[in-house]
Order: sequence, then structure tokens, then C-alpha cells
Amino acid sequence: MTLAQTYRETEEQTSEAQTADWGPLNGLPGNPMMWILILGELAVFGALLLGFSVARTLDPATFADAQNHLHRVLGGLNTLVLVTSGFLVAAAIWHRREGRDARLLLLSGMALGLVFIAVKGVEYGDLIAAGIGIETNTFFQLYFLITGFHAAHIILGLIIFAIVYFADSIENLETGAAFWHMLDMVWVLIYPIIYLVR
Repeated sequence: MTLAQTYRETEEQTSEAQTADWGPLNGLPGNPMMWILILGELAVFGALLLGFSVARTLDPATFADAQNHLHRVLGGLNTLVLVTSGFLVAAAIWHRREGRDARLLLLSGMALGLVFIAVKGVEYGDLIAAGIGIETNTFFQLYFLITGFHAAHIILGLIIFAIVYFADSIENLETGAAFWHMLDMVWVLIYPIIYLVR
């Protein structure tokens, strides 16, 4: 099978998926299957953040003391990095809709995703160097679980974008962007709940 035939077959399957009745998901950008994944992931992150908040209520002194070891500035920097990355990904979609090449904007968004991972690595490294790990207390168990789970999703988002880079149809861009914006939104909740709220 030639590359052109494979591409046509993929386009036909995409057309069939678009004509399928997904109910309220039909009006959302990108592939409806991604939105099902996003809803599931939002439920998981919501449960984790709720569990964190309940645990803080049960042991406020430990959580307040542990929170003092976090890098609020690096967490804030990562918030700015991720939101800017989301903007570049959205701009890539606008460019593609206008028939322009979106790959440079997509690569820029991906580069900021790598910056996010690097900054998170610095945070983890500093904590570990200070003798703080997942076994230290409940705060750090939940901190490493929630932020590590989020970082793993960032890596998955980068893999999705790497695939989209070579198949940058509007639907593919919108599908990848929907996942990425979910990660933006989740981080915008994680940062204040874990780093700032006492």
C-alpha cells in the first residue's frame, strides 16, 4: 500500500468518525474520542486534588510546614511557561485554518513543554538533594503523585504533538490542542492548591 493510499484511507476513516453521532461531543473541536479521554483525566485529577485538600484539612500543620520547602517561583514560572505554550498551540491552529504552515508555532509550543519538564526536574532534584522524597510525609506523597502524574501527561502531550507535526490537519491539531489545554487548566489548579493555598 502506498503512502497516498494510506493517507486517503485515513481521511475516509476520519470522515466516517466525523459523521458518527457523538451527541454533545459532536460540537467540540478535534476528535470526540479525545474528549472522552479528557473527561476521564479531569475526573482523576479532580479526585487527586480533592484528596489533597481533605488531607490538608486533617493535618494543616504538616502541610503548611512541607509547603515551605516548595519552589513557589519555579511553580509560577512553570505556570507562565505552560500557558504560553497553550497560546502558541492555539495560534498554530489559527495559522493552519488560514492555510499557513503551523509547524513552527507547534514546535515552539513543544519546546516550552520541554522547558516545563526541565523546570519540574530542577524542583524534584532540589527536594531530593534536601532529603525530601515521596516517603517524607503525606504532603510529599501527594505532591509527587499529583505533579508526577501531570508531568507524565505533559510527556504524552509532547508525543501526541510529535505525531501531529507530521500530520498537521486541522482536526489533528485541534485534537492535540484539546489535550494540551486540559493540561494547562489542570496545572492552573494544581499550582495554587499545592503551592499557595494554606
